[in-house]
Amino acid sequence: MTAVHVTLCFLLRDGVDGQEVLLGTKKTGFGSGKVVGVGGHLEVGETALEAACREVHEEVHVTVVQQDLVFAGTVDFVFPRRTEWNMFTTVFLTGKWEGEPSESDEIAPRWYGVETLPVEQMWADAEHWLPAMISGRKLAVRVVLADDNESVAEVHTSVCGDSATGLQPGL
Repeated sequence: MTAVHVTLCFLLRDGVDGQEVLLGTKKTGFGSGKVVGVGGHLEVGETALEAACREVHEEVHVTVVQQDLVFAGTVDFVFPRRTEWNMFTTVFLTGKWEGEPSESDEIAPRWYGVETLPVEQMWADAEHWLPAMISGRKLAVRVVLADDNESVAEVHTSVCGDSATGLQPGL
């Protein structure tokens, strides 16, 4: 089965106690109850950059523009027991947006210190790649979930650049 292409976009800011990242508690659908990044599926004909901008606006009501998104890498999620959940994720970072993040029907956003991510409330894989990507490392990650579809069975990480992933700048 082919993995669904999705995006994640992590908004970053300087906080009182250091760098902060915007995450949110998922209120509906896949991953409900978990603290997640902002993002979602690409629509037909949409690029990963376009989807990231659209999803950020829909989920937390702020505007980001494509030229302000920084490619951070990819995460290929493999669910051996639920292959229909497989996702290929393009990850972006940004420190620029317009508006103030606010709650939507899907996400309740909150700023978290980068040094104190709520990994116990997130998908188990996040601690294996999110801190590195936030710190500027461009990674290609493959996460294989265990039979329970929650815990991590394997993580494979390599350094990547735009050409290594097949992404062209601006996609």
